[in-house]
Amino acid sequence: MGQSTFPASNLPLSNSTVLPVNASSVILDGSLTSATTYTTTVNGNGGIAYLTSTNKNGTTITIGGTAYTVPVGSIVTTSAFGASTSVTVVAGSGGPSPFAASTMPSSTYQAVAYGNNYFIAVPNGATGAYSTDGITWNTFTMTSKIYVSITYGNGYFIAIANASTVSAYSTNGTTWTNFSMPSSTAWNGVAYGLVSATPTYVAVQGGSTTAGAYSTNATTWTANTMPSSSIWKTVGYGNGNFVAMATGTTAAASSTNGTTWTARTMPSSSNWTSVTYGNGYFVAVANSTTAGAYSTNGTSWTASTMPTASNWSAVTYGNGYFVAVANGPTNGGAYSTNGTTWTASIMPNNSGSSYWYGVAYGLVGTNPTYVAVSTTTTFGAYFTPSLSFPVNFGIYAGPTTIY
Repeated sequence: MGQSTFPASNLPLSNSTVLPVNASSVILDGSLTSATTYTTTVNGNGGIAYLTSTNKNGTTITIGGTAYTVPVGSIVTTSAFGASTSVTVVAGSGGPSPFAASTMPSSTYQAVAYGNNYFIAVPNGATGAYSTDGITWNTFTMTSKIYVSITYGNGYFIAIANASTVSAYSTNGTTWTNFSMPSSTAWNGVAYGLVSATPTYVAVQGGSTTAGAYSTNATTWTANTMPSSSIWKTVGYGNGNFVAMATGTTAAASSTNGTTWTARTMPSSSNWTSVTYGNGYFVAVANSTTAGAYSTNGTSWTASTMPTASNWSAVTYGNGYFVAVANGPTNGGAYSTNGTTWTASIMPNNSGSSYWYGVAYGLVGTNPTYVAVSTTTTFGAYFTPSLSFPVNFGIYAGPTTIY
């Protein structure tokens, strides 16, 4: 929960002695001093209220279920509300956009993951990259393969290589050891989850077969069977379920243990490319379309709409946002707070030459950070909300009669 102090610091916008024009009294006058969220209950007078904030990224103040975006230096008017009304204040809520450009060591990165205070990008080749902040990158060496997916869990990074029995694991993200997959096929995706407190890693493949694989120690893998012979493209974990989906079809699957799978159905025969879990939702994106999908249980799916018809390649969740990136032709991104409605975001070099293939979320110190990687240029991308504490906010009573 957020931290608040009362009264707020003596700053122009949120101070109980300086009311906005037409305001009659103070309802809530606060200061976020270390955390970015604060929730409480307030008493309105049955009329409107005026909202202020000193956060340069904007602040979202949700009153009685209605969210208001409050830019710095502005006064925002609410709808009327009365006694015992819930309020949540969230600083830095302008959404993950625009991303800033960073420089990668090469232009071959297929996927990125976060763990153990590192962002790790795996390559189409032998030169991977690691970063502690998503901005400055250093290289490491792997056996030269087409690494297409990476996950982190229980102290291990797992990088899956396409069309090979060779994949790799690392306990630090920089030194890698090969392991063998059960077969040489078009391995496409890997995910980590806990099965009855047992660390479990699951991989899916796109060779139009039923082959799958799992591991409980990150180094020794066992074959399992998917529900159909499909091009299984992606797998994710959340809320006690692994979920997988195939590309170019409605085929999907779920598993509570990562070893036995049940067939499920997607809302359209789209080229499903990536799935993630957050805030009670599984969210999937697809290639060459506006099609998206979400699920609260991983077993039944509902269609959603992305902001543009792009080649959506990856999606992640963190700090209240689902974030998706595309590998062309629009070369953009998107974000969502609920996984169902999306807003377009701006990626660096939005000219069609930086095709974004991977995105990950992590904490840089206490700063929530999103990082994207590309396969076509040395551009990387990152977004870190810019907060300068304290973030002062105010809710002031307005007239009970609205003219």
